[in-house]
Amino acid sequence: MHVARERQHNPLGLSRRSLLGGAAATAGAVTLAGTAAAPASAAASTRTVDVAIVGGGLAGLTAARDLVAGGKTVAVLEARDRVGGRVVNLPLANGGVTEGGGEFIGPTQDRIKALADSLGVATFTTYNTGKNLLYKDGTRTPYATDGVLGSVPPIDAAGLANAAIVQASLDDMAKQIPLDAPWTAPKAAEWDKQTFESWLNANAVVPSAKFLLDVACTSIFSAQPRELSLLFVLFYIAAAGNESNVGTLERLTDTANGAQESRFVGGSQQVPIKLAATLGSRVVLSAPVRSIVRSGSGYVVTADGITVKARKVVVAVPPPLAARITYDPLLPAARDQLSQRLPMGSIGKAIAVYDSPFWRADGLNGQVVSDSGVVRSTFDNSPPDASYGALMGFIEADKMREYDAAGIDEVKAAVLKDYANYFGDKAKSPTSFVLQRWDNEGFSRGGPVAYAPPGVLTEYGAALREPAGGIHWAGTETSTHWNGFMDGAVRSGERVAKEVLAAL
Repeated sequence: MHVARERQHNPLGLSRRSLLGGAAATAGAVTLAGTAAAPASAAASTRTVDVAIVGGGLAGLTAARDLVAGGKTVAVLEARDRVGGRVVNLPLANGGVTEGGGEFIGPTQDRIKALADSLGVATFTTYNTGKNLLYKDGTRTPYATDGVLGSVPPIDAAGLANAAIVQASLDDMAKQIPLDAPWTAPKAAEWDKQTFESWLNANAVVPSAKFLLDVACTSIFSAQPRELSLLFVLFYIAAAGNESNVGTLERLTDTANGAQESRFVGGSQQVPIKLAATLGSRVVLSAPVRSIVRSGSGYVVTADGITVKARKVVVAVPPPLAARITYDPLLPAARDQLSQRLPMGSIGKAIAVYDSPFWRADGLNGQVVSDSGVVRSTFDNSPPDASYGALMGFIEADKMREYDAAGIDEVKAAVLKDYANYFGDKAKSPTSFVLQRWDNEGFSRGGPVAYAPPGVLTEYGAALREPAGGIHWAGTETSTHWNGFMDGAVRSGERVAKEVLAAL
């Protein structure tokens, strides 16, 4: 499903994203012991600092690191009993861990890589040896990813040709998007008044091509094409790069040389855990922020068990959650209207654990694209030493909403049925099973990113990063590169720290 060289033409690589969120909601959720070593527990207390930071994910922790390096005092208030936000390790019964949230990084994701390197968190290559699987119309078709078509599933020739045209068109339009202000693009009004689905219906005219684009959409955004503004989709593609490399759909979706190329040794949450350890008691857990009130020349930030007086405030949580905080004075109307209009995608991750990665013996790499079932995209989530096998599947958009209220046994049965269709009867009997449903996580309420429906960016986008008095905004949704990914979160923390340092 994924090409080995970024320069190869790929009408549609189908893969998965690197930023989801929430707490460790497994069948029996636990808190990672490593998280609590450095941060303090919230107690009834008052602190006075230069900057109060709302949110202990990668964005908030990165901002805190840079502000402390700039000589400022900070307090990071995290609602959960762990750091990491939309990045979390799930403990397994066999003593291992797997990622319940963001896990992948790839080329041009420079800032998350630099952060991990500075903390001594190593990476390893995502398992990508062997054939992918296409499961379509009840038929299971293995296919190689190193041929002329690269990672493209083996659909009919007409569909391949149509998909190639659609991908080229999307990349060309994305080149016209100013990353810091997509609402100012020459055709912004035209592109923002239509859904991605309406554009696909007019351009992906071969049914098999439309299938590929639909799966790509749900895999990237955990939302249906009908929910997304075309302008937002084009911005997201444009953002899949860095200052020296333009974004492309291929880089966004691929494994080899794409956004899913590598994983972190020990799980991705090692990055925020180790970053929080460098900040020590500046990080306060179990402290959901309830209000931010202007007081004289500063602010009073009230959280459960603690009050922080600060000259400036950084809010580093997704816009829909930031909107649930009480502000006095009220936020500017444009900022509040923006927050009301950016919903979270609907996403779950289901991981089945086996004694070994048995699919590898069959020449398969564990990656599937499917047109049916609850899980329609999978990865081999085994550890680098393959001491056990792990199949990770994404439950996306409409399918996740369908199972939000289901019991874990019902979800497990549906997932294992899919895994058996893809990988055979051995997949029916895992040694353990863990499930993370971000829709049901109180301090995420979905993932991997807050997306823009039609009309939002052109009308309210300018309020996305605009400070509201002394309140500044961070989080992956505010990033101009790798928006929605761990890299975007780190970039936003670095950007907001510079912004605040200049304002102090």
